[in-house]
Amino acid sequence: MKRRKKEPETTLAGNPDEKALFREAMQGVMPLAKPDTVIHHREQPQPIAHQIRHEEETAPQDSLSDYISLEIAAGDNWSFLRPGMTRQTLRRLRRGYWRIQAHLDLHGFTRNEARLELVTFLDACSSKGFRCVSVIHGKGLSSKNREPVLKTRIGNWLVQRHDVLAFCQARPEDGGSGAVLVLLKAATQQ
Repeated sequence: MKRRKKEPETTLAGNPDEKALFREAMQGVMPLAKPDTVIHHREQPQPIAHQIRHEEETAPQDSLSDYISLEIAAGDNWSFLRPGMTRQTLRRLRRGYWRIQAHLDLHGFTRNEARLELVTFLDACSSKGFRCVSVIHGKGLSSKNREPVLKTRIGNWLVQRHDVLAFCQARPEDGGSGAVLVLLKAATQQ
């Protein structure tokens, strides 16, 4: 086996001329100060497609139709119970089993304004996990025929919402025939 010859190592320590040249080149140089901030590299979230965001923003205005008319009698027992729900759910709602967590007063709103306000209100309540809310539509005492103008429309709009399990006329202390109590799906049911 042949052995290789070791080549002489060249270092600054070995040559005094190179040391002098290095010191001369480094004259007046100061070390950089260490920054007192730490830079963290984290993964950026995935971008959200603009089209999807646009559809979500326009959905509340278009999601409830005035042209779907369901037969809901506007008498004292005015109520709705989603198919599959027990009658006991409606009884509990009427008796105040659930505490009212939010109120929406629609006095003075036009039909289109009321629809948009209702959708926005219900979306916010669902996102907060509210179960029972009150929508005040008025008794219609100052209307042309002295009948509630929005009551039937609100009932038809509420029936179209999948997060509405039931609704009924409010108890007298909660607004009586001028308001409706709405039971929303629990956060786990959505």
